[in-house]
Amino acid sequence: MAKKTTYRPQKKLTFIDIIKGNFLNRDEVKIHYRYFLLLFILMMAMIYSNHLVNKKIKIVNALKEETEEYKSRNAYAQSKLIKVKMESQLGKEVAKDSLMTLENHPHKLLIKLDSTDAKAK
Repeated sequence: MAKKTTYRPQKKLTFIDIIKGNFLNRDEVKIHYRYFLLLFILMMAMIYSNHLVNKKIKIVNALKEETEEYKSRNAYAQSKLIKVKMESQLGKEVAKDSLMTLENHPHKLLIKLDSTDAKAK
């Protein structure tokens, strides 16, 4: 037996009906519920994949910050290494000329002129 479809005039769909969810009881929706279910599943899959992408982006950003920190540490260590190499090379050159490093650093002498002496000259 074939199902007879009779045309019944539907009442106009209002905003309140949409908010309450009454639009789901309409005959058009009941006929095409499988498509709405498919759309719902696809939307949930899109939301989940977007969530996974956001997680990966956070991980990538954290790794970028970490690599920048390691690069700066490496640059600092290389600059210290270059200074140490220069100091040791300079020490070897000084030792060839039979010069020795000072144990006591030189003192800086400050001479203050008295204002009365400056007027007399």
